[in-house]
Amino acid sequence: MKRTVLAALAVVCFMAGAHAQQQVRLSISTGGTGGVWYPMGGAMANVLSKHMPNAAATAEVTGGSVDNMKLLANRKTELAFSMVDVAWEGMNGTGKFKDTKVAMRTLAVVHPLVMHVVTVEGRGIDKMPDLKGKRISTGSPGSGTEVMALRILEAHGINPDKDITRERLSVAEAANALKDRKIDAFMHAAGIPLPSVTDVAATPGLKIKLIDHAAGLEAMRKKYGPIYSAGKVAKGAYPGHERDNQTVNVWGVLFVHETMSEKLAYDIVKTLFERQQDIVNAHREAANMTLENQTIGATAVPWHPGAVKYFAERGIKVN
Repeated sequence: MKRTVLAALAVVCFMAGAHAQQQVRLSISTGGTGGVWYPMGGAMANVLSKHMPNAAATAEVTGGSVDNMKLLANRKTELAFSMVDVAWEGMNGTGKFKDTKVAMRTLAVVHPLVMHVVTVEGRGIDKMPDLKGKRISTGSPGSGTEVMALRILEAHGINPDKDITRERLSVAEAANALKDRKIDAFMHAAGIPLPSVTDVAATPGLKIKLIDHAAGLEAMRKKYGPIYSAGKVAKGAYPGHERDNQTVNVWGVLFVHETMSEKLAYDIVKTLFERQQDIVNAHREAANMTLENQTIGATAVPWHPGAVKYFAERGIKVN
């Protein structure tokens, strides 16, 4: 009888253990619904849920990089997208993270984020100085866009508190506000194409204009370090966009908390890279999540050992 009871308990414990293994829950903190990270994060969640044993992943809508870093610091998310400039502040406890350092590690370099300075014809804006006196959205609170946008304005001699009327809208809200003439322009850093910019460009009666701002790059690099680079939005990237737009770029990276186990981090990276095409199908910017870009993408945050192990197996040295 005793053996029977012990055997039954063993079976129950085994089943409970197996069930627990099936409940590895992964939250991916992304950004707003009108941006790039939400659909990309959704595709990653689907890939992990379908192809990584024992995983159940979900993509969460957030304010963006700053919010994501705070969620990671408080252990309220497992994976978090962030622009490198925000992550650098989080790791070092500066800027918006003066009271909290984020104990994080790099999991994968994903893609370059291109700052879009978006307006339409008829608003009197052809170059950065023309933003003075206008109503401009610089990104939602808690977003990396806001951090980068304020630095770009500063580099062009524009005081965001005195020279413009500043709104703090999500990219979807900003696109609608621009179409409704409630603002004159908005700024947003993301991959290309940015759905909300496509929405504005495809609106009947409006002709989109993207404002060059790469002239501020050297001032930004001098003050904030070599985390920014020159880029462009090529002509034809959006309906009616007829010339190359000269931009400032920063890399977007996927981070995890430093306490994530090596095996879990390894399994996540391996699954994402083996099923990369599934993610590209959701947003083409995921095509930039290549093995080669892991070494050239500027990430100031140390790599997680699980990621280092996977990339070493693929012949890529990231540490």
